[in-house]
Amino acid sequence: LATGPRQHNSIFYEIRTYDIKPAKMKEFLEMVNKYFHFRTAHSELVGFWYSELGAMNKVFHIWKYDNFAHRTAVRQALANDKDWQEKFISAALPLMEKQHNEVAYLVPWCQLGKPPKEGGVYEWVTFQMKPGGPALWGEAFQAAINAHINTGYTRLIGVFHTEYGLLNTVHVLWWNESPDQRAAGRHSAHEDARVVAAVRNSVRFLESQQNVLLIPLQCSPLK
Repeated sequence: LATGPRQHNSIFYEIRTYDIKPAKMKEFLEMVNKYFHFRTAHSELVGFWYSELGAMNKVFHIWKYDNFAHRTAVRQALANDKDWQEKFISAALPLMEKQHNEVAYLVPWCQLGKPPKEGGVYEWVTFQMKPGGPALWGEAFQAAINAHINTGYTRLIGVFHTEYGLLNTVHVLWWNESPDQRAAGRHSAHEDARVVAAVRNSVRFLESQQNVLLIPLQCSPLK
């Protein structure tokens, strides 16, 4: 099936989601903040968050790679990094229930953004789209995203389209000053005729949607 415009470069993002044992969440987050500098010494961390609403006992982190050879080299270096393996991995694995990863690209019309300031909250929205890729639903989806941006209540950080993992999945990362600011903006957007029209056009291609409110960790570059 056609997937739309080709990637302009080989950069991709690995999205990792871990389910943490409920009784061990506090311990896991403390370990991440204490020892994650061993991991970030090897490759670029985009952001690291834990879920607050929409999912429980989950952490999300995103890594940037130049290409697949770069990722392979990083994984090999991590396997040989005694500090990383002994101080973090050996202690963290028993705290986890499940791990999941995806490889995704930024959609061609989006560049990775940053929030205007620290201290806000993030929203991770996962859209499962109908098969066919951006060639089928890309324009309508972009119009719906832009309609929300144009209301001014939220800041777009990135739009990621999966390459490995569940295909035809799009993850959208938003930033808001607070959950209440986000809620007020959403209520206002639902009354905006431009937003309503764009969303109605886009949902023709939508299978499902999940929203998760995320809180950044101390070690996260996106705070």
